[in-house]
Amino acid sequence: MYEHFFQCPYCWEEISFLLDSSVSQQTYVEDCEVCCNPIEASAKFNDQKLVCFEAQELGQ
Repeated sequence: MYEHFFQCPYCWEEISFLLDSSVSQQTYVEDCEVCCNPIEASAKFNDQKLVCFEAQELGQ
């Protein structure tokens, strides 16, 4: 598992998600641990290294 830190697109607090680096491309929804709003996260790994990460408000 890979822990990635980023800013919540709703409350702008720094939070982290655990990502599975064995899955090369993934998109999922997880709630912010601070404001509880749903975040759509997309991650892309190459050789188990994170090469792209996007977090946005759900439905944006």
